Amino acid sequence: MNEVIHRKSPINSINLIDAHYQSFSFKRHYHLDYHLGLITQGQQQYFFNGCKHIAGAGQMVIMPPDEIHDGQPNENAGYRVKVFSITPIWLTQQAQALSGKEQFCFPQHNIADSVLFTQLAQLHKQLDSPYTSQLAKGSLPLEYFSDLLTHYGKIKPLPVSKLGNKNLRELRDYCMEHLDQKISLENLAILCDLSPSQLLRQFKKHTAMTPYAWLARLRLEHAMALLKSGCSSTEVAYLVGFYDQAHFANAFKQTFGVAPSHIK
Repeated sequence: MNEVIHRKSPINSINLIDAHYQSFSFKRHYHLDYHLGLITQGQQQYFFNGCKHIAGAGQMVIMPPDEIHDGQPNENAGYRVKVFSITPIWLTQQAQALSGKEQFCFPQHNIADSVLFTQLAQLHKQLDSPYTSQLAKGSLPLEYFSDLLTHYGKIKPLPVSKLGNKNLRELRDYCMEHLDQKISLENLAILCDLSPSQLLRQFKKHTAMTPYAWLARLRLEHAMALLKSGCSSTEVAYLVGFYDQAHFANAFKQTFGVAPSHIK
């Protein structure tokens, strides 16, 4: 049985997920935030950077924003995972405090570090516990994620994928501004100074996704953030460009494995 629980943490920039995925598979997708998954039981199989990978109990999987990947159980019993969803701004601030520079990356996406794993697993529980002091809830994330950045982060200019005269981040910013509207391939092609067929080819080459699938994911990622901020499901559906509430609810559950009404 698949079980997914989304929770807020005392830090607005960090959200928590507890999940048991027994049969649920994630199609190729991306996130707007950093996702740090702690595999506590079983094995997860995922496709990333052109290869298949397996993460087992005691391993951490780091997925930066905008990176295309998928995910599914590697065995019949599925896998259990605790996830930190962290905004890029918050993690960038921690990196800047450590090194004075904002640009960083994680050369390793699958990390086996028993000490750090245990600390982060405990933190995941402590952030939601009424018995953890406010001082600890404010301090421990800074300490443990600073350890993660110190040992596994690397200062590095991040590559920029060009799509005509725009990069993917600029295209995403445009779509975010018009998310409640109809966005066509022709709209995006004109923005990038390309023909529709040129944009389609370049987009699939850079992202391994079609523009339609990429935009659909962007709508749902933003929908998740709006739901967590307290917006109603009906309001969110309209704000991200769904004009049919049932269609939105179905797409959301297929994507995240949980209904919009279960996000608090």
